Amino acid sequence: MNFKKVHRRWKQEGLAVLRKARKRRHLGCAGNGITRRRAQDKNHVLGIDFIFDRDERQRSLKWLGVIDEYTRECPVLAEERSITAEDVVDFLVKLFKERGMPDHIRSNNGPEFIAAAIKRMTALTGIGSLYIEP
Repeated sequence: MNFKKVHRRWKQEGLAVLRKARKRRHLGCAGNGITRRRAQDKNHVLGIDFIFDRDERQRSLKWLGVIDEYTRECPVLAEERSITAEDVVDFLVKLFKERGMPDHIRSNNGPEFIAAAIKRMTALTGIGSLYIEP
Protein backbone atom coordinates (compact mmCIF):
# COMPACT_ATOMS: atom_id res chain seq x y z
CA MET A 1 0.00 0.00 0.00
CA ASN A 2 1.22 3.43 -0.75
CA PHE A 3 1.35 6.40 1.60
CA LYS A 4 -1.86 8.03 0.37
CA LYS A 5 -3.94 4.89 0.90
CA VAL A 6 -2.60 4.40 4.43
CA HIS A 7 -3.29 8.06 5.18
CA ARG A 8 -6.89 7.75 3.94
CA ARG A 9 -7.52 4.58 6.00
CA TRP A 10 -6.13 6.18 9.15
CA LYS A 11 -8.43 9.17 8.64
CA GLN A 12 -11.45 6.89 8.10
CA GLU A 13 -10.74 5.08 11.37
CA GLY A 14 -10.34 8.40 13.19
CA LEU A 15 -6.72 7.79 14.07
CA ALA A 16 -4.20 10.56 14.31
CA VAL A 17 -1.99 10.73 11.27
CA LEU A 18 1.66 10.63 12.23
CA ARG A 19 3.75 13.33 10.67
CA LYS A 20 7.46 13.20 10.12
CA ALA A 21 9.40 15.03 12.79
CA ARG A 22 11.48 17.90 11.45
CA LYS A 23 15.19 17.46 11.73
CA ARG A 24 16.57 20.09 14.08
CA ARG A 25 20.13 21.24 13.94
CA HIS A 26 22.12 21.72 17.07
CA LEU A 27 24.07 24.92 16.62
CA GLY A 28 25.77 25.13 19.98
CA CYS A 29 25.75 28.05 22.33
CA ALA A 30 26.16 31.68 21.35
CA GLY A 31 29.03 32.20 23.79
CA ASN A 32 31.68 30.77 21.49
CA GLY A 33 30.43 32.48 18.34
CA ILE A 34 28.60 29.47 16.85
CA THR A 35 25.30 31.15 16.06
CA ARG A 36 22.94 30.86 13.15
CA ARG A 37 22.98 34.27 11.51
CA ARG A 38 21.62 34.68 8.02
CA ALA A 39 22.79 37.49 5.78
CA GLN A 40 20.25 40.32 5.67
CA ASP A 41 21.73 42.27 2.77
CA LYS A 42 24.80 42.61 0.59
CA ASN A 43 28.09 42.65 2.51
CA HIS A 44 26.43 41.64 5.79
CA VAL A 45 28.08 38.21 6.28
CA LEU A 46 31.20 37.11 4.41
CA GLY A 47 32.25 33.47 4.47
CA ILE A 48 35.95 32.60 4.15
CA ASP A 49 37.60 29.23 3.74
CA PHE A 50 40.56 27.50 2.13
CA ILE A 51 40.56 25.20 -0.88
CA PHE A 52 43.52 22.88 -1.45
CA ASP A 53 44.71 21.66 -4.82
CA ARG A 54 47.83 20.47 -6.65
CA ASP A 55 49.41 21.71 -9.86
CA GLU A 56 50.67 19.58 -12.75
CA ARG A 57 53.95 18.92 -10.91
CA GLN A 58 52.05 17.77 -7.79
CA ARG A 59 53.05 20.80 -5.73
CA SER A 60 50.40 21.99 -3.33
CA LEU A 61 48.30 25.09 -3.97
CA LYS A 62 46.22 26.90 -1.39
CA TRP A 63 43.26 29.02 -2.44
CA LEU A 64 41.53 31.55 -0.19
CA GLY A 65 37.89 31.90 -1.14
CA VAL A 66 35.68 34.70 0.17
CA ILE A 67 31.95 34.62 -0.55
CA ASP A 68 29.20 37.13 0.13
CA GLU A 69 26.49 34.95 1.68
CA TYR A 70 23.61 37.16 0.52
CA THR A 71 24.49 37.60 -3.16
CA ARG A 72 26.55 34.37 -3.42
CA GLU A 73 29.27 36.19 -5.33
CA CYS A 74 32.96 35.48 -4.77
CA PRO A 75 34.83 38.81 -4.60
CA VAL A 76 38.18 37.20 -3.66
CA LEU A 77 39.73 33.96 -4.86
CA ALA A 78 43.43 34.20 -4.07
CA GLU A 79 45.96 31.46 -4.87
CA GLU A 80 49.39 31.01 -3.26
CA ARG A 81 51.68 28.17 -2.30
CA SER A 82 51.36 29.19 1.34
CA ILE A 83 48.85 31.55 2.94
CA THR A 84 49.40 32.66 6.53
CA ALA A 85 47.08 34.57 8.87
CA GLU A 86 48.85 37.83 7.94
CA ASP A 87 48.20 37.09 4.26
CA VAL A 88 44.51 36.52 5.05
CA VAL A 89 44.41 39.90 6.81
CA ASP A 90 46.04 41.58 3.79
CA PHE A 91 43.51 40.05 1.37
CA LEU A 92 40.61 41.05 3.63
CA VAL A 93 41.87 44.64 4.05
CA LYS A 94 42.09 45.01 0.24
CA LEU A 95 38.56 43.64 -0.03
CA PHE A 96 37.25 46.01 2.65
CA LYS A 97 38.74 48.99 0.80
CA GLU A 98 36.91 47.97 -2.38
CA ARG A 99 33.55 46.83 -0.96
CA GLY A 100 33.27 48.32 2.51
CA MET A 101 33.24 46.62 5.91
CA PRO A 102 31.00 43.60 6.53
CA ASP A 103 29.17 43.11 9.81
CA HIS A 104 30.36 39.52 10.31
CA ILE A 105 32.90 37.05 8.97
CA ARG A 106 32.01 33.36 9.03
CA SER A 107 34.85 30.83 9.04
CA ASN A 108 35.91 27.53 10.53
CA ASN A 109 38.17 27.20 13.56
CA GLY A 110 41.31 26.68 11.48
CA PRO A 111 44.61 28.06 12.73
CA GLU A 112 44.69 30.83 10.10
CA PHE A 113 41.26 32.10 11.12
CA ILE A 114 41.70 32.10 14.91
CA ALA A 115 45.22 33.55 14.90
CA ALA A 116 46.12 36.70 16.80
CA ALA A 117 46.38 38.70 13.55
CA ILE A 118 42.76 37.95 12.63
CA LYS A 119 41.52 38.67 16.16
CA ARG A 120 43.42 41.95 16.19
CA MET A 121 41.94 42.97 12.82
CA THR A 122 38.38 42.13 13.86
CA ALA A 123 38.83 43.99 17.16
CA LEU A 124 40.14 47.12 15.40
CA THR A 125 37.45 47.14 12.73
CA GLY A 126 34.52 46.02 14.88
CA ILE A 127 33.67 43.06 12.65
CA GLY A 128 32.03 40.13 14.42
CA SER A 129 33.38 36.60 14.06
CA LEU A 130 31.03 33.69 13.43
CA TYR A 131 32.52 30.21 13.58
CA ILE A 132 30.98 27.12 12.01
CA GLU A 133 30.79 23.83 13.84
CA PRO A 134 33.58 21.37 13.02
